[in-house]
Formats: sequence, structure tokens, C-alpha cells
Amino acid sequence: MKILFIGGQKSGKSHLAEEKILFMSSKKPFYVATYDDTFEDLQMREKIAVHKKRREDRFITLQETLYIDRVLKDDEFYLIDCLSMWILNILQEGIDFERILGNVLKSNANIVFVLNDVNRGVIPQNELSRKFVDLSGIVSQMTARECDEVYEVVAGLTRRLK
Repeated sequence: MKILFIGGQKSGKSHLAEEKILFMSSKKPFYVATYDDTFEDLQMREKIAVHKKRREDRFITLQETLYIDRVLKDDEFYLIDCLSMWILNILQEGIDFERILGNVLKSNANIVFVLNDVNRGVIPQNELSRKFVDLSGIVSQMTARECDEVYEVVAGLTRRLK
């Protein structure tokens, strides 16, 4: 089973995705944290601390910023939070995202994905930002196409798209 929660920043995606994977799994699921904490970003560290506190000890946390396909095992349950941070990491490293994401989507693991929807705004002025927005759109399409369920999240409310 593959499920995608997509929505704007602070829309409630992560919380809803956590609830979904906990409901799906009879044992402690894995939480794949994709944020690369090398930027000395205090605001992101605070956001991560809130996420960790909310998760408590209900998850087994795995930190993987690039090769998310390498941590998956068949028939296990995973929350990948979030694909947006992973996209940023991939862009900075110049790694083939299609191969990695393809492996993840073809795996026999049960996965709930979280992804920011960044494709409704203006076209960014700088090249890296445009690449990020474009790649986010491509990743969202690839992921949604292969997922069994897709939910759009707005203001903490979900709308099932698929």
C-alpha cells in the first residue's frame, strides 16, 4: 500500500500521515526523516523538535537524506517525511531521483509519503528555486500515479483525490 499526503506548508500533512500509518500498522512503523540538518537552520530545528515530540516513541526513526530506497524492507510500514526535503537534497547532490524514487515506488513496503505542493505559486526568479518547483511537480506526479490513495490537505482537512 502506498499513500500520498500533499498540501501546502503547515497544512497538517505530517500529522495526518502519522495517524494514517499508525492506523495501518500493527507494530511500530518506521519514520524516514529526510531533512539534512547541516544548514544551521534554527527555525527548521524547532519544527523538527515539534515533530519529534508529537511522534513520541510511536515510531522507529531512520535518518536518510538521499538514498531512501536503501532503508526499505518488504512488508514493513514507513512514513517518509518529507519528499520535499528529499528533493532539495537530491538537487544539491545531483543524484538521479528517478531511479531512487522508482525503486521506492516499486518496493513491497507499505509507505505513506508527505509532500509539499509548491506548484500553485509564481514562477521563482532564481534557477535553483525553479528547478525545485519543477522537480516537485514531477515527483508529485510520479508518486501520485503509483499510490493507491492520494489525499490533498488544506487547513488540516483532507480531500481524497484517488
